[in-house]
Amino acid sequence: MRYTSTAVEGVLIVELEPRADERGFFARTFDATEFGRHGLDPHVAQANVSFNHRAGTVRGMHRQVPPHAEGKLVRCTAGAIVDVAVDVRPDSPTYGRHAMVELSARNRTALFVPPYVAHGYQTLVDDTEVVYQVSGPYVPGAEQGFRHDDEAFAISWPLPVTTISAKDASWPLVGEQVAL
Repeated sequence: MRYTSTAVEGVLIVELEPRADERGFFARTFDATEFGRHGLDPHVAQANVSFNHRAGTVRGMHRQVPPHAEGKLVRCTAGAIVDVAVDVRPDSPTYGRHAMVELSARNRTALFVPPYVAHGYQTLVDDTEVVYQVSGPYVPGAEQGFRHDDEAFAISWPLPVTTISAKDASWPLVGEQVAL
C-alpha cells in the first residue's frame, strides 16, 4: 500500500499496490503491522457499511470526542464519493483545514481519518456504498457533529445537496460548539 499525506495532520490517502496477471489483480487493503509503521492505530473494533440511494447525499460531519478515540479507514466499494476530513482538534497545527479526496469503486483508494477529526462525505452517483473499518466502538453520548456547510471550513461540495438527515443539517456551526 502507498500512503500519502494530506493538508490535515494524520489524514492519509491509502492506495493499493495491485499485483496483476491474466486473472485480474490481488492487493492488500489493510495490514496492521504496516499501519503501525505509519503511526496509524491498527486496531479494528467495528466494520460498518453505508448505502446511499441518491447522488448528492451528504453524511457528516461527525466525530467522537475524547477519550472515545475512533479512527476510520474509509473505502467506497460501489459508486463514488468525495470524502472529507476536517481538523477540529484545537491543539492541532492544521486546525480548521480540510482534506477532500475522491474515493470510488473504480480507483479503490481509501482515506484514513484519525481520531477526533470530523469526517463526512458526499455521494457522486446513485447507489453508492461506503465501508469503514473503525478503531473504537461508537459511543452515542460522545458524538459531536459539525455543519457540512459551515463557512469556517470552506468545503466546496461538488454537487448540490440532495439528501441529508435532519440531524446532520442541524448541527451547530463550529463557532457555536460547546466543548465536550
